[in-house]
This record gives sequence, C-alpha cells and structure tokens, in this order.
Amino acid sequence: MAYLRCLDPVRKVTTDIPLRKPLVTIGRKAGNDVVLEDPTVAATHANLLRVGSRHSLTVVDRGNEVYVNGKLARQVDLNEGDRLLVGRFELTLHEGEPPATPAASPPATGDAVQRLVAFSAELMKEHSPENLFRKLLSAVVDLTRAEKGFVIVFQDGERHLAASHNVGDETLDLSRVSDTIVEQVVQSRQPIIVSDAMSDRTFGRSRSVVDLKLSSVMCVPLMYRNDLLGVLYLGNDAITGLFTQEDLSMLQVWATQASMIVHAALLLNELKISNRNLRAQLRRSSQGDIVGTSAPMKRVFKMVQKVAPTDLSVLVTGETGTGKELVARELHRASDRASQPFVSINCGAIPENLLESELFGHKKGSFTGAVADKLGKFEAANGGTLFLDEIGEMPMNLQVKLLRVLQERVIERVGDLRPRPVDIRVVSATNKELEKEIAEGRFREDLFYRLNEVTVHLPPLRERGEDVHQLARYFLQKYADQYDSKARGFTNDAVRAMMNYYWPGNVRQMENRVKKAVIMSDRALLNAEDLGIEATTKRHIEDLDQATEEFKKRYIREALELNNWNKAQTARDLGVDPRTIFRYIEKMEE
Repeated sequence: MAYLRCLDPVRKVTTDIPLRKPLVTIGRKAGNDVVLEDPTVAATHANLLRVGSRHSLTVVDRGNEVYVNGKLARQVDLNEGDRLLVGRFELTLHEGEPPATPAASPPATGDAVQRLVAFSAELMKEHSPENLFRKLLSAVVDLTRAEKGFVIVFQDGERHLAASHNVGDETLDLSRVSDTIVEQVVQSRQPIIVSDAMSDRTFGRSRSVVDLKLSSVMCVPLMYRNDLLGVLYLGNDAITGLFTQEDLSMLQVWATQASMIVHAALLLNELKISNRNLRAQLRRSSQGDIVGTSAPMKRVFKMVQKVAPTDLSVLVTGETGTGKELVARELHRASDRASQPFVSINCGAIPENLLESELFGHKKGSFTGAVADKLGKFEAANGGTLFLDEIGEMPMNLQVKLLRVLQERVIERVGDLRPRPVDIRVVSATNKELEKEIAEGRFREDLFYRLNEVTVHLPPLRERGEDVHQLARYFLQKYADQYDSKARGFTNDAVRAMMNYYWPGNVRQMENRVKKAVIMSDRALLNAEDLGIEATTKRHIEDLDQATEEFKKRYIREALELNNWNKAQTARDLGVDPRTIFRYIEKMEE
C-alpha cells in the first residue's frame, strides 16, 4: 500500500491520498483520482501505474510538464520519498497507509446556515448544470468532511454522472453498476446513512462500498416536488470520519435548497439545447418551409433546386395534405421572380360562374354585380408566379381559355376584348390522376402537356419513414411556443403509433392532431391518446405478390410515358416480350 502527500503551497493545505488502484490519474478535471486545481495543469496531466509494489509515472501529453526530484520527466519509475512537482502542487510518494488525522469539528449550526445562504446565492448566479453540480458537490464535501462523492442525475430515463470528487471514472461505471444504496434511495426517495458500511449486513456488499473501500456512506435524493432529479452520494474512507445523523440532516437541508435551483437550470438548459438542436436540424433537413430527410423528400428537394431557377411550368402531384402549395411557394422563392408576387387560387373552391372572373378579371358592367373593373389573378401575378391549386377541378370551357393564355401569354378580361400581356410562371397542383381524367374526357390533353413541363410528385406521409417523427416534433415545438404549453415531447408508444398510422390526411392531418394535443393536454410527454391514435394501430401491409404487381404496373406506366406510349420501344427498354406490355396495359384499364 502507498499514498501521495499533496502539498498546496498557496493555500497551505496538505492532503494524503491513498493509492489503492492500479492506475491513478492526475489532472485538473473533476473525476481524476488526484485533482489539482491549477490552470497550468492539463485536464488529465499524468498517470501513476502500480505493478506489484512498484510505481511508475507517465505524462499523458508531451506538452505536460512534471518534475521528479527537480528534473523534468516524461516516464520514470518512482521510489519512496520521490517528490513530484505538478503545477504549483508538490506530491511526495510514501509507502504504507496514510496516518489518521483527527476529525475536524462539525461546523456550528449558525455557521452552516450562513454557508447555506452564501451557497444558494452562488448557485443563483450559475446557469450551467455542469458547474451547478460541481459546486454543489464541492460545497457538501467541504461541509461534511467527506473524502469521496458523486452526483447522479436522471435524464430521458438514463443515469448520468454529473460530478464526482476523488472518484475515478473506471471505478464508477454507471452503465454497469446498479448500486444497492443508490437503488434504495431511488425507489424509496428517502435519504440513507450507513455509519459503519463495511460491517453493515444490508449494504456491506454494495458495489460502491466495496469498490471505493468506504467506511461510511450518506446518500440523499435531489427532489423537486414529485420529480426525482438525481441522487447525491458521499463516502468516507477512514473509520475516524464516520458520518452522523446530524451530518445527514444538514445534507438534506442543503440538497432541498439546491434542488430548486438545479431544476430551474436543467429546464433552461434543456430548452436551450432543444431549440438549438431543432433549429440546426431544420436547417439541415429542410428546403425552405418543407421539412424532411427521407429519400423521397430528398428527391423532391433536388428537383425543386433544379427547376426553380427556370421558367418551366411545373405540375405538383400528391395526395391531399402533402404540402403541394409549400412546394409551389419554394419554387417561387428560389426563382428569379422571388421579389415579385406569388398569387394562389383554388380552382375547386370557386363556383364555375365566378372562376373566370377570378382568373382573368372583368370590366365594369360586363355582368350583373360587376360594379367596377376587377383585376384578375393573372394580372395580379404579373412578373411573378401564379399557383393553380386543384387544377383537375377546372371546368372544360375554362381549360380552353387557360390553354390560350399559356400559349400566347395574353389575357382578356370578361366583357373586354382588349388583350393584356402578362409575364407569369404557372405552377399547378392536383391530387387527381390527370391521365385518367384525360382518358375519360374531363381534362384536355393539350393543356396537360402545357402545365406538365416538369412533374414534382410529393409522397404521402406514410411513405416518408422517420420524417413522421421529425414533423411531429417540429409542430410540437411550434405550437408549444405559441400556446405556452408544457408539452416537450412524445412517449415511445406515441412515436410508434404515429409511425404505424396510415395518415389519410397526411401532413395537414398531423399538424392539426399535434396542435390539438398541445392545447388540450397537460402532460409533458404527449401519448397516443392525446393524438387521437390507438397505440396498437398498425398500418395495413399488402401481400408481397400484390405489392410487387402494383409496382410493376406503376413502373411500366412510367416507361410508357417516357416513350410516348410506344409499346415496342418500351418492351425493348424493359427487356420483356411486347405481349407483357399489352397485358399490363389491360390491367391498368381495369
């Protein structure tokens, strides 16, 4: 057995540190076995390795300076009485057990109260949780004369070592150690004191008692209302420093006071991190206001980036609620027309007898109710972008007029034969299969080709994988801030339910569900019930053969369109018999 006698010449304090471990770390950072608070000392400065009864010193980094008996050393074997100079500290190696020192008298009650007031004032100035826990541990170690200690905090269901004193990281592995004393405090939420730990029948075999060779232990919960923030654990090596009930009572008072301040700091820190992470994530995973990182959305982003700078007419397709207008706005925002108007009109929401006037405008007196000249959407969008939503709902007679405008770039107001030139880009959208509408005579094929110079297809939400969770978190953050809600996440069951749900209304439906849940629920973590989804909801899974058949039909249709429905050329491109193409065309028409 050996120990280091550490002399701090500035504070004039001498401390004996037992060397019970094969590897002892020396450095400035908390968590080292020998902590030397000096800015000239590196975070981990040097290591002491014991092999048998011999000790050797190794400097961790070439820039770290250690002087052994006055000589600069990087790696050297040590003998009893050797003096090490690390920063301002002088360390001397001694054999045997460190001499017992008389226990300091416990601080008087009045002194403890004064120190508690000063400690609370100091904590109020600190917003960093790391520094808070370090200062808390340092203060209670000094107050109780503890030789070792650590603070464990609970976050997201996991345990984290927040601060430690005279405890090496390899001695306290939180991922593997389920300590008996800590477990009992966590379960009961009551403090524990074990005055003579080695002889205690219940806790004598506790991992922390055995590994840290403790003679006396105190462990108290850090509570805020009914929430367990963590535990504070203190231990003494020497029999002469056994903790008393008075020590435990004083520690409880300090822990209660600290918990309130620590809770506020954790919430503030969590909010800052959450906002910072969310903003960074959205910057990485969005195209303007469109959020997503799934493969289908990456293809959409790539298409938007390529097409936006051009004047090509774009047809945006996809189910209701997938965000077709967002794509149209992004096409406008990323184009040379961004400083000009973006005008939107829903062709399916306006009665047929009014739609022409809305699109092209009218002249005063041209019909009953036309009491003044009216500017139409085409003229309002002059120089910019016109978005025609639900283009598949446009009446056939207006399709003819729209085709003429797209071809000649002039409009005529209702009741006015004077042509008016317009400079616009047209982006249209539909949730219908326009090819089917053409086949059934409800949509003009020539207009389709005018509108469909480029197609951008938006996938349904159920095909966007992890985007489901990402979008849900985006909407939760948005509406939690707007309505000052305490909601800050989802339960695991809620996430699974969202991933399995079919989402017939797509992104629009999700936004409405999350918004309602944020407003109506008082929970910090929203569950499936808050979202109106059954936790056991499972998306329909098609038979593999049926899914394969549907894919073939879609793929052959795409190949036919690329070849202008030339069946022989399509068969050659796909490497199949032409009769296969005819057979699938028949299936498409069923």
